[in-house]
Amino acid sequence: MEYGLHIADFTWNSGPAELGPALAKHVRDAEDAGIQRITVMDHFWQLRMIGPESNEMLEAYAALGFIAAHTSVARLHTLVTGVVYREPALLAKAVTTLDVLSGGRMGLGIGAAWNEWESRGLGFEFPPIAERFGRLEEAIQICLQMWSDSEEPFDGAYYHLERTLNSPQSISRPHPYLMIGGGGEKKTLRLVARHADACNISASMDVAAKLDVLRRHCDTVGRDYGDIEKTAMAHLTPASTVDDVARETERLREAGFTAIYWFAVGMPEPSAVVEVLGGALARVS
Repeated sequence: MEYGLHIADFTWNSGPAELGPALAKHVRDAEDAGIQRITVMDHFWQLRMIGPESNEMLEAYAALGFIAAHTSVARLHTLVTGVVYREPALLAKAVTTLDVLSGGRMGLGIGAAWNEWESRGLGFEFPPIAERFGRLEEAIQICLQMWSDSEEPFDGAYYHLERTLNSPQSISRPHPYLMIGGGGEKKTLRLVARHADACNISASMDVAAKLDVLRRHCDTVGRDYGDIEKTAMAHLTPASTVDDVARETERLREAGFTAIYWFAVGMPEPSAVVEVLGGALARVS
């Protein structure tokens, strides 16, 4: 079982002016503790279920570039990018750039977007859900085309590209790790079966049922279910212990998951997060 450190809260005891040094130390400590993946949210405001919207939130791809410079082995990506936040070609270019500069460690986590308050507050279009899923599938197709040898046009219902040139190409071949986040049974998991290297499902859901749905979608589209990595997202609180994390790890391992992305809520000292995860990882590896 691999652990990912999902950094969802940047409101730390060190304060906003020290976010740079604090983040650099946090990700170095995570790697030293054996954590194999580091991710950030792709949001511009803090999520209401974690803290006030006015709390600190870093732009995802700038933050990942900083994290890449302060790590050496961890896989990096967003968990996950809302499709309405960036034009697909720019997204593919950003991921490619970070993949090249990190030595092939960058992936793409993507989803249909859901945070209407944030989008409307900052002037991002937030179309109805059917259109967002249509845009999501086209964005995935564009990214995959840009990571291929093709420079052919792309003419979809929502996006129109005259030439999908992408140079330099990604180091990760045939393309950067592609994760689609969410547990939606009719659309999200169907897209996972069609396109993704990995799914990401909240540990609070009925994970066994979600994986059964994914298996059926794979059967429908002719995809080998075993080719898709099953990852989960779980959270820590100040009350979480090494025993708690180890038990949850075993539950998810038995369900068929191979990686868990852990995020902290109400833990303003980053070292406490790494201490718990490192202790659990040493026990369950």
